[in-house]
Amino acid sequence: MKVEIENTVVNFNIQYGKGKKLSIHMDSFGFLTVKAPTGTSKEQIVSAIESNGTWILEKMQAIEVAREIPKAREFHDEGKFLHLGKEYFLHELIDTDELDEETLKKNLKRFYINSCKKVVGERIKIYQQQLKVKPKVIEIVESKTKWGSCSSDRKLTFNYRLAMAPIEVIDYVVIHELCHLAHMNHDRSFWRRVGSIMPDYKEKEAYLAKHGQSMTF
Repeated sequence: MKVEIENTVVNFNIQYGKGKKLSIHMDSFGFLTVKAPTGTSKEQIVSAIESNGTWILEKMQAIEVAREIPKAREFHDEGKFLHLGKEYFLHELIDTDELDEETLKKNLKRFYINSCKKVVGERIKIYQQQLKVKPKVIEIVESKTKWGSCSSDRKLTFNYRLAMAPIEVIDYVVIHELCHLAHMNHDRSFWRRVGSIMPDYKEKEAYLAKHGQSMTF
């Protein structure tokens, strides 16, 4: 479902349950979930979202800013860059001999794309067997707002900057997108499936929310 708040379209999912109170949650991807008592009308849910509109928009903006604002890096031999959750000197990742900054940036981006492609490919092979799903196409892309996505035609895309994250965080994004092959929405069944493979997935979400800004160059 979706609702418009101050000219911004906000997509959300509803989870009905036995609880007595309605609550609103947003994960590190910016996905909004409303947990509501069984029998709550959609009008009541929309009203609750609108009354929390300021908080929702501020949090969405904070997530977007964390992903879009680049952190200045020093492009020389001793400059440090993230790879699989650890910091390395630039010369440990790519050749830096007599190359200008523009070339170094281009080569480093290529390094991350190739690394992400390799790691994601390896992890997908593991988890697609456990989840009994198989994507039709896998692509590594550049994105300022998403770590991964799944389309209705079974195409999975992953942000090349994931190569900067620890393996277990990459695993979370891989599992998240693979689960969408069976559950396109972020409903209760989807999160139950994610949790069956990675019970501590919320910790990985928190990592992306906290460190997403540093996963850039």
